[in-house]
Amino acid sequence: MTANRASAFDAAMTRSQVNVEAALDALLPRADGPEARVFEAMRYAVLVGGKRFRPFLVCESAKLFGVHSASALRVAAAVECVHTYSLVHDDLPCMDDDDLRRGQPTVHHKYDEATAVLAGDALLTFAFEILADGGTHELSEVRLDLVRRLAEAAGARGMVGGQMIDLASEGQSLDIGAVTRLQRLKTGALIAFSSEAGAVLGRASDEALHALHAYAHNLGLAYQIADDLLDVEGEAAVIGKSPGKDEKAGKATFVSILGLERARDQARMLSDQAIQHLDLFDEKADLLREAARFVINRRN
Repeated sequence: MTANRASAFDAAMTRSQVNVEAALDALLPRADGPEARVFEAMRYAVLVGGKRFRPFLVCESAKLFGVHSASALRVAAAVECVHTYSLVHDDLPCMDDDDLRRGQPTVHHKYDEATAVLAGDALLTFAFEILADGGTHELSEVRLDLVRRLAEAAGARGMVGGQMIDLASEGQSLDIGAVTRLQRLKTGALIAFSSEAGAVLGRASDEALHALHAYAHNLGLAYQIADDLLDVEGEAAVIGKSPGKDEKAGKATFVSILGLERARDQARMLSDQAIQHLDLFDEKADLLREAARFVINRRN
């Protein structure tokens, strides 16, 4: 990534982050009374920080098809709610048992385990409330398609299934095919939804949807390899969470199987392949191309 391209991409990411966080702040409920604690925990989990990379993919894919920004931001907010719910639950003692997330105490440390479970549950269901609302799109069939696709990406055939495989594989020897499938479900499924959501909102052609799906497939794997590298080489103060978790848990990763240098090479190859899938969109997809370069060069 050249200095000029990197600067333009960083500026675009910052603009998107500001817009998405404003949308989240407006959408996330506030309440008094005995249930207020769960709303407070939801808002803490979502608004404490983060790159908002998946929402960025939603908004940029929507621009390819002339989708109104208000619709794209609602879908982006829904995706961030699902992503954050997964982090809240991943951090629980029964899962990864983490103390830090996004540089701050995890929700179960800030509040308690039961509140963290409920806040995660509430964020997941709130995402579908956002998508089903008429403000997301005027056509009910588009809203239904978004709900169906996000449910599949987040559920047992997507992110949850990947997490189950991840937990079950601790201490076991996995080959590269098994790790690839695990991460395609655990990380890649939500990235794929985010990349395709704009095409769904814009009622785009099957050709456009296929191109974005192929882009997301490679992008998601590159993103996960970068995560694996950060878990080995990153510092807690920079990455915002505790490094070295995978090795301690005995998990097979791209790095443990391929080694550091081969894993880096694989990430670069996947990034290049992702970019090639965007040829259909000409210069309109330049920021999505930069996103594929960003994922393998990020430091957190």
